[in-house]
Amino acid sequence: MRASDQDRQRSPRERLKIAADPPDDPPAARLRAGPERSHIRVIVVVAVVAALVAVGYLWLARPRPQAASASSMATASLSGAPSAPTAVTEPPTTPVAGTAPSTVTVHVLGKVRHPGVITLPSGSRVAEAIKAAGGVRPGAGTGSLNLARKVVDGEQIPVGIRTTTPEAAPSVPTTSPGTPGSTPIDLNTATVEQLDQLPGVGPVLAQRIIAYRTQQGGFRSVDQLQEVNGIGARRFADLKAMVRV
Repeated sequence: MRASDQDRQRSPRERLKIAADPPDDPPAARLRAGPERSHIRVIVVVAVVAALVAVGYLWLARPRPQAASASSMATASLSGAPSAPTAVTEPPTTPVAGTAPSTVTVHVLGKVRHPGVITLPSGSRVAEAIKAAGGVRPGAGTGSLNLARKVVDGEQIPVGIRTTTPEAAPSVPTTSPGTPGSTPIDLNTATVEQLDQLPGVGPVLAQRIIAYRTQQGGFRSVDQLQEVNGIGARRFADLKAMVRV
C-alpha cells in the first residue's frame, strides 16, 4: 500500500500526532552524517600535532651561545686558525736609572738666620737656598758666592765665610788626604764623606765637625778644630796639614 493510501486510512487524531512528532531520520541519513564529523576530528588532531611539531623544531633550532672549551682552543691552535685576541698587560714602569731627582738637599751654613739642611726643587739657585735658610743676617754679605749658580745635591753653601777660592760645588780630592801631593780639605765646605777619609776621623767624628761648623757659623781658623769633641792635641797634629779654611 502506498503512503498516500495509508495517510487517508489514519484518523485525524493520528495525523496530528505524526505532524507534531515527526519520525527520526532514517538510518541512511545518519550514516551519511557520521563520516563527515569523524573527518573533521581527524583534521583537527592532525593540525594540532603539526603545530606541536613546528613549535618543537623552532625551539631546537634557536641560536645558543657556545662557550669556548679548552679542547676547541687546542684544536684551533693546531689547525692554524687565528685565535681571539687576548689582553696584553703592560709591566709596571720603573724609574730609569740615572734620571735627575725632583728635589735636591743642600746644607746652608754661615751668616744666615736659619742655617741647616734644606730641601729644594731640582734646578734651584744659590739665592733660593739662602732665602730658604731665612736670608742673610743683618750686616752680613754673601761674599764671593755665585747666587745664580744651580745648587748640587749634597753640597754645602757657606754664606759670609771667608774662603781661599770662589765657592763652587764640592768635589772629592783626586788623592787621599795625607798622601804626597794631596789637596788639603776645606773645613767649611767638606762633606761627611770627605772628612771620613782623614786619618783618625770616622763617620761619628765627621758629624761632630759639621755640627760644630753649623753652630759656630763656620771655621775661621784651623786651630778651632781642637774645640771639636774628640779631637785632642795628638790628633790635631796629624790633621793640621791636611785641612784648611
